[in-house]
Amino acid sequence: MQTSFKVENHLGYRILRWVLIVALLTGILVSTVQVALDARRVSMELERQANQTMAMVRYAATQSVFSIDNTLAQQVVDGLFALEPIHLARISHPDGDQLGGRLRPLQDRAFRPITDPIFGSIREYRESLHRGTSPDTIYGYLEVHYDTAPIAENWLNRALITFGSGIALALILGLVLFVVFHLVLTRPLLRIVQSVRTVDPARPDDRLIAVPDGHRADELGLWVNATNNLLVSIAESQKRHQEAEDRVNRLARYDTLTGLPSRDAFMEDLQHDIVTARESHGILALTVCGIDDFKSVNEQCGFRTGDTILQTVASRLTANLPSERFSVARLGSDQFVVVEKRLRDGFQAADTAEKILGSFATPINAGNHRISMTATLGIALFPSDADQADRLLQSAEQTMALAKQNGHNHFQFYVASIDQEIRERKQLEKDLSNALANHEFHLVYQPQINLETKRIIGAEALLRWEHPERGMIPPDHFIPVAESNGAIVEIGQWVLDQACWQAARWASEGSPLRIAVNLSAVQLRQESIVDDILNTLKRHNIPAGRLELEVTETSFMTNLSDAVAKLHRLHRAGISIAVDDFGTGYSSLTYLKQMPVQHLKIDKQFIRDLLVNEEDTRIANTIIDLGKSLNLTVVAEGVETAEQEYYLSQRGCKLAQGYFFSKPLPPKEFETFVHTFHARIVENNA
Repeated sequence: MQTSFKVENHLGYRILRWVLIVALLTGILVSTVQVALDARRVSMELERQANQTMAMVRYAATQSVFSIDNTLAQQVVDGLFALEPIHLARISHPDGDQLGGRLRPLQDRAFRPITDPIFGSIREYRESLHRGTSPDTIYGYLEVHYDTAPIAENWLNRALITFGSGIALALILGLVLFVVFHLVLTRPLLRIVQSVRTVDPARPDDRLIAVPDGHRADELGLWVNATNNLLVSIAESQKRHQEAEDRVNRLARYDTLTGLPSRDAFMEDLQHDIVTARESHGILALTVCGIDDFKSVNEQCGFRTGDTILQTVASRLTANLPSERFSVARLGSDQFVVVEKRLRDGFQAADTAEKILGSFATPINAGNHRISMTATLGIALFPSDADQADRLLQSAEQTMALAKQNGHNHFQFYVASIDQEIRERKQLEKDLSNALANHEFHLVYQPQINLETKRIIGAEALLRWEHPERGMIPPDHFIPVAESNGAIVEIGQWVLDQACWQAARWASEGSPLRIAVNLSAVQLRQESIVDDILNTLKRHNIPAGRLELEVTETSFMTNLSDAVAKLHRLHRAGISIAVDDFGTGYSSLTYLKQMPVQHLKIDKQFIRDLLVNEEDTRIANTIIDLGKSLNLTVVAEGVETAEQEYYLSQRGCKLAQGYFFSKPLPPKEFETFVHTFHARIVENNA
């Protein structure tokens, strides 16, 4: 379909508009800066001229005062009035008696309301007069007032020229940039759009897009070629799809075994029934029937017997359910579906379900076998459970599958909470409950660097889960599950035990490092948490000062007094406390005042865009300044570039960790990194 759009929606018009706006604003900004600098220069020049003028007449003015010579004093004053800016000149005795003086009115200029706020209307200068032989004796005063109008007029003329030329230059450059952009990109894009409009959706490969001249080897050329390849692929796919669709339509309307409509034909009829029910504000019931243990029948009696059972079930359903109100179809394998129309309520659907179960009650004769069968039903209602055909069928199928888990030969209505997310979470909970016993967890360690000494002073212990089937599962996926079902208590104790064991081993090898371990909110709420932590340190013979516990801001907000008491006990034992992910939660000074905190960890989301995002940079700076004011050590997480490391070091951040230094490493690799890192530092210092 051909489309058109208004001129103001053209890319070229929008680019021109923005280029001119940016150019205009840039010209105004640059010109304003130039004018401001010129005003500052003019003001300084006026001060310099005034000082020179005062110095020039100082001796003559001193002589006139010392000699009490009114004539000489007046000559000096008249000489000063040879300068246009002089508004007032006066030579007087220390007691205020005037020897000579003169006043000239201020120049009446229209621009004064603009320039007077900048330069002032008058500049006043006053100097005491001394003789060289008596420097401490004041013989009189020389007073000069300057009218700023003459210099302001010159400055204003230059400012107008500067503004005009700056804006004109910026607009000219903007127009040149727009023309270049139009020739290089906008015009070729318009030609490509015109070519795309000629493509026939029914036969997309009949007329391919022409590559603009001069763009065969650049991004536009690659784009056009890729689009042409896509059009050809679409055409071939359409052809294959149409051929397959024709074959499917021939075969898929009816099930060859039972003669009932197949799934596709049933879905078309269901959509029509839903439209009819919606128009009449009616109710539909969709019932999925699954034969119980049908697989066992096939294995014991053979597939021919199984086919006979399916045919018998289809015959009974169509015989017992009149076609005026019911539609029956086979979904596949051992599953059938029944749609009941013009329902009064759900109780009527339950009666129908009982009738369907009754149709399975009579044993089925299949060759030499007499087989008793049962079925399990899942029921979904339109429009209360779903208002679309596919969703309604899916709801009924899910309900039938759930019902089979709870037994056979019964029916169950749809439960809205059944969905994929719940099933996956349940499976994750099940796998998580066995992960610790199956030794699927391990710890990795990320070094913490002192930005002043460039030494590794500690490591953060991080938990990893290697699932035997799903591979590595991110902590942010399974930690919330572990916290919600309480498994984090046992897992957290295991993490602490492993980290302390590793710290003791490193200490015995001559590398006494501080180990940081995360303490979750669920762990912190345990009555025995303090004793558990202290006993773990004692068991591994670890000094308390070598352990740091990291707590998040939200972990102690539900019961602040209890959390404060426990953390104070840990702190008194010598354990360091750090607030992890600071800035992402409450960030309240109230709890910082109450908590025995020694470290603030800036969350990596603020470090990631440091020096790029102005707001993140301000937040990081605020946390660093807050740490300094509270005498807390600030730790930056997620440092990834040398620029971030240098900026944080200059701002006063003491510690850092992140991929710029090292990713989290297994113990052996961590040991190798520590030796290599320190050796490199020693080599650089040498």
